[in-house]
Amino acid sequence: MSLEDVKTETEWVGLLNLDKPPGKTSRDVVNQVARLLPRKVKAGHAGTLDPLAVGVLVVCVGSATRLIENVQRMGKTYRTTIRLGARSDTHDRDGAIVETSNPSVPTLEEIDQALESQRGKILQQPPEHSALKVAGRRAYDLARAGLPVELAARPVRVDRIEILSYSWPWLELEIDCGSGTYIRSIARDLGDALGCGALMETLVRTRIGRFPRECAIAPDQLTRENLADHLRPALEAVADLPRIALDDSLLADIQQGKALAAPRLPGVAIPPGEVALVTESGRLAALGEGDPRQGVVRPRKVLVV
Repeated sequence: MSLEDVKTETEWVGLLNLDKPPGKTSRDVVNQVARLLPRKVKAGHAGTLDPLAVGVLVVCVGSATRLIENVQRMGKTYRTTIRLGARSDTHDRDGAIVETSNPSVPTLEEIDQALESQRGKILQQPPEHSALKVAGRRAYDLARAGLPVELAARPVRVDRIEILSYSWPWLELEIDCGSGTYIRSIARDLGDALGCGALMETLVRTRIGRFPRECAIAPDQLTRENLADHLRPALEAVADLPRIALDDSLLADIQQGKALAAPRLPGVAIPPGEVALVTESGRLAALGEGDPRQGVVRPRKVLVV
């Protein structure tokens, strides 16, 4: 690798807080970013949004793509409009919609009571039209082909569901949840519980962790000249982790995959589990695994710094 390649990789490391527009897939947005980057610099998103959805899409750039899993684990906030009195094969307005004949109109109290089963740590059935894989194929590809899709219910965490407004058939909710939660499934299950059916009409992701929509930039506003200015430090992907600062000698060892023993970290209490290893200037150099019983920190994901 040439010196210029190293310089390029070092320059293009960070996170983009983007405001995904409607009608585009998350992959479309990543491709749009990739066209503005040097050829050898990678990009990847941390959390899929359906084409009809808008809002926060965090795109990791350069070696920060190694942090996608960390961003995906962050809590998320959504605002959604649910249409009661109808069902869809995709559980949203983009599918084949079937109106419920003579639906009963639930009260606000009945809706809130039905939502109670959706709060907390729950088992949720993912939609058949989803990006999850079944025997190596995307579930939505199988569903579109008319093939059977069997997706097991998965544990998810829903921290809060607040009713913002209700005027039949429209119900607006704000939801705080953990990774892997499908808002379409919440709409489906709510409709089933009420007996009138429901589907997701709109969806806005207003937050991923410390990345709010108010600070997001539209992908179309990015250019080759300004993209670097919008990159946020990779350290923001792991801001909740304990940190250990490395001098140049320790940094060199980490970049070679060598573990750091406690005697080389004077005054540092080695924490158990995942730890952020940072340079003296405060840049994220790597994620490590602390083992206080063995008195060692082992590098797990090393970034270009």
